[in-house]
Amino acid sequence: MRAITILFIVLVSFISASYCKDLIVGTSFNARLLWQEKAEYNSIPLKKRVKEVFFSDPGQQIIKGIIARDLDHTDASATVTAGGVGLSYANIRLKSERGSGLNYQIEIYV
Repeated sequence: MRAITILFIVLVSFISASYCKDLIVGTSFNARLLWQEKAEYNSIPLKKRVKEVFFSDPGQQIIKGIIARDLDHTDASATVTAGGVGLSYANIRLKSERGSGLNYQIEIYV
């Protein structure tokens, strides 16, 4: 019975992680928020909206974590295309679902 319970909990956690459209890379635990930006694009019917967000720290501090939250809970996606955790710069590509806009909150921790 205990094994079934553990298997159920693991299965539910995998399902919930696969439906999450937020980007979480690295960690924000015990780190300082260095940069925050809200990225918004309005929707265009039958078109996907794409936005590139660039960040570069002039102080050359090393990034510990990147979080990009989809505030509208749509099927949009966020990916790190260059840099990221362990470097001092990051390029983040945001892509909406067809016919929808973008509404992301991006946070970078050092």
